Amino acid sequence: MDPDLCYGSYDCVHRIPSVFTTVDGFGAVLPGREDAGDDQRVRDAAQWCPSQAITLTE
Repeated sequence: MDPDLCYGSYDCVHRIPSVFTTVDGFGAVLPGREDAGDDQRVRDAAQWCPSQAITLTE
């Protein structure tokens, strides 16, 4: 999650609250969930993110 790109649409938080949260009005990954990239829902969230702030790494 790139805080410089996120503009707080909260799409990720609404779609997957078990992985994403908000911090200071912007999306953030919950502590301990940084490895959730194998979850298809997280991959979808990265694709749907209107600000393209979610980047998955292998």
